[in-house]
Amino acid sequence: MFTTRPELVGTHGMVASTHWLASAVGMSVLEAGGNAFDAAAAAGFTLQVVEPHLNGPGGDAPIIGHRAADGHTFVVCGQGTAPAAATTGAFGDLGLDVVPGTGHLAAVVPGAFGAWLDLLARYGTLPLADVLSPAIGYARDGYPLVPAAARTIATVERLFAEHWPTSAAVYLPGGSAPAAGARFTNPDLAATYTRVLAEAAAAGSDRLAQIEAARRAFYEGFVAEAMTDFVRTPVLDSSGEAHAGLLSGDDLAGWRATEEPTAFVDFAGVEVHKTAAWGQGPVLLQQLRLLEALGVADADLGSADLVHTALEVADLAFADREAWYGDPAAGDVPLTALLSREYAAERARLVGPQASDGLRPGSPDGREPRLAALFGTPTGGVWPGRYEAPGTAGAGTGEPTRGPDPEVRASGETRGDTCHVDVVDRWGNLVSATPSGGWLQSSPVVPGLGFGLPTRAQMFWLEPGLPSSLAPGRRPRTTLSPGLVLRDGGGFAFGTPGGDQQDQWTIPFLLHHLIGGLDLQAAIDAPGWHSTHVPSSFHPRTSTRRGVEAESRLGADVLADLARRGHAVHDAGPWSLGRVSAAGVRPDGLLHAAANPRGMQGYAAGR
Repeated sequence: MFTTRPELVGTHGMVASTHWLASAVGMSVLEAGGNAFDAAAAAGFTLQVVEPHLNGPGGDAPIIGHRAADGHTFVVCGQGTAPAAATTGAFGDLGLDVVPGTGHLAAVVPGAFGAWLDLLARYGTLPLADVLSPAIGYARDGYPLVPAAARTIATVERLFAEHWPTSAAVYLPGGSAPAAGARFTNPDLAATYTRVLAEAAAAGSDRLAQIEAARRAFYEGFVAEAMTDFVRTPVLDSSGEAHAGLLSGDDLAGWRATEEPTAFVDFAGVEVHKTAAWGQGPVLLQQLRLLEALGVADADLGSADLVHTALEVADLAFADREAWYGDPAAGDVPLTALLSREYAAERARLVGPQASDGLRPGSPDGREPRLAALFGTPTGGVWPGRYEAPGTAGAGTGEPTRGPDPEVRASGETRGDTCHVDVVDRWGNLVSATPSGGWLQSSPVVPGLGFGLPTRAQMFWLEPGLPSSLAPGRRPRTTLSPGLVLRDGGGFAFGTPGGDQQDQWTIPFLLHHLIGGLDLQAAIDAPGWHSTHVPSSFHPRTSTRRGVEAESRLGADVLADLARRGHAVHDAGPWSLGRVSAAGVRPDGLLHAAANPRGMQGYAAGR
């Protein structure tokens, strides 16, 4: 099969990410003797600087890791929680029936910084200064602004100039949006992280003491003070009005990143690991269970039959997401039942030869499903859903669903996206992380810090009684979905940006690699697709009835066959869907890695 690049193969280490500078930084850390956990954190901090429209220090960072020495596999939850004052009543008192997608009201505790520090403290080896210094250098000395970031800034230029002056001070140098490729700096962010390192160094020479001092500086010290002071300032948000936020110093000081087990299933002779159902990762596991029940091992991976089956399976898994997923620390999520082969066999019987309609959540353990009232009244266990034309979300909300330029809509609106990094080191340690949130276009820059607050509370429902309803201290159900595949003698880290599409774009990748036998690069390059019948996780929670986005490289006959089956097919072009990357250990012990060519930004590095 044609591939755009070779799969990288070596023995020392591999890093793959959505930005070449992050991959290079991660590889430099491996060359300096650091392990995969050090390298992933260094790449993650660099992504905050060089992809500010995709993530930031005030964002989120779910991380999955595997320690090869003892086989320990874990999740570091870098998803912050809702403020103590964030109740449905508080929003009702403001006359709001949804959480605005931008501004201060949507702020939860920023989790990314704490997550990277937790990973370093538990599993890293290098001093914090060695890990954070590359990001400081790029923020201070400059980096080439990628075209997508330049377009995003241009789209919100008027918002910044007229309503968010602190953002204008950072992102409109000289009073106007910077050009694509221009050398761009963020001296305030460089100063913030430099001060964090100074406070860390003041704690003494002990590595762990320095990491803890850095955490205190962010969540209890000068960074926290600046964030909580600014959040009390009303700012214009996507509701069309100015609101202050609810985040407090106690919310910040009381939060820490946590470590927890992965959710996983066995498939095609391997284990596939994801986060629990506070993220959407289990929908990938449910899809794999359903595909297994439907005989995917014997399928023609390029056929209309396979694509149709995968689309129907996705619709079923994502309907379950809407009915059952939420913070398991705040409610009972029937994940064991959802991931069982018995439940998959039951659900697989719903897949027919034609495209289905509506939302059809199942009844794990015999429980009756419930969806948000927005999706209508069910008839015979099928909810009608909510369908509207795309592009109705407010500026700065959500994550994109398709390319090649998903960040900018014809209406002038822009949506935040996500980034991703995968690392393997010479000892076989693996890390997969999907940092997101804290987008430059979603919340104004905190004065003096160089970054804005997270807006992940937009993913909560204000309707009470749902698994993902807003409640103080609860984690929002996110779309962020890093992943690991483990097998005897190795495995690989993988993932992609893309909001609701993350756990659809990785389906063709995994099928082509695990069943089709393609190498990582060829599997990433294989044509992709996804369902847009799946409800969006972002306001206004709409979808396209029986909608399908498909790359034209699937073939005109396949697209026509899907249309005959009742799918509303949109030809997304030959190279548009997905930004998957992967890095790991081959069965023969050699390391390998690959990155997505779509968008000409992601790269793998290694030797």
